[in-house]
Amino acid sequence: MSDKALLDNIKKLREITGVGFKDCKIALDETKGDIEKSIEFLRKKGIAKASKKMSRTASEGLVLVKENNGETSIIEINSETDFVAKNKDFISFCKELSEINFLVKGNLETLNNSKMGNGITVKENLVTLIAKIGEKITIRRTNFFDNKQGLNFHYVHSALEKNIGKIVSVVKIDGLTKNKNDDIGMKISMHIAASNPLAIDKEGIKKDIIDKELEIIKAEIINSGKPSEMAEKISKGKISKFINDNTLLNQIWIMDPKKKVSDILKENKLDKEIKILSFLRYKVGEGI
Repeated sequence: MSDKALLDNIKKLREITGVGFKDCKIALDETKGDIEKSIEFLRKKGIAKASKKMSRTASEGLVLVKENNGETSIIEINSETDFVAKNKDFISFCKELSEINFLVKGNLETLNNSKMGNGITVKENLVTLIAKIGEKITIRRTNFFDNKQGLNFHYVHSALEKNIGKIVSVVKIDGLTKNKNDDIGMKISMHIAASNPLAIDKEGIKKDIIDKELEIIKAEIINSGKPSEMAEKISKGKISKFINDNTLLNQIWIMDPKKKVSDILKENKLDKEIKILSFLRYKVGEGI
């Protein structure tokens, strides 16, 4: 590594960790110039303490979607503030990552090790961007929908520009005929963005989620003063409502409150039954 490259890396490492020049140089020497490993080295030594930027919460940012030839990729990239999410350098970085994410079919590890247009890997460019902008930035999650079965549809809510926003939903549907009844696909992706279902149907909701909700419902009923035998009966109705409210097929259709999503699928059937095979909804910062 040249003296200039070493000095540049020391500067980046100091920006990220808040550690002094000498310790940063030792860390880089130990890790052969790998900044991510250097951060880990300093933290293990107890030198980085709170690890400055890397320990802060990044819950703002952007979700991007890319579609080509019936295939769709989605990626969430986080920053600490919405101000940075509107920064031109950040947006440019996110756009290039979205393109790479599509090529690597949503494989996050491959994405991180892929080279960007400047010939440097994504993870190295990420460190440079953190040092330049002064905020923690993370590539949080990725996914990919192939075109082997059904048709893919996506919807971007609160779009900053085309295919970039704060909420993105993607849905794979079988049974729709292109240019005949495929407009329903877009409407269902809009419904998913608005209604945030947990699963397609009851079988898709994890048992521990239902058990936990049932526990909360029963405790709430008993704490209201009702006897335990009554709580058992009431909780059955409430858990049934919880399942209906959180499963896509049983949700009330956002465009007609008199119908469920399952009704819409039946109404739009042409040659074959319409089936929702899978879906995904990314909301910036959700769960962080």
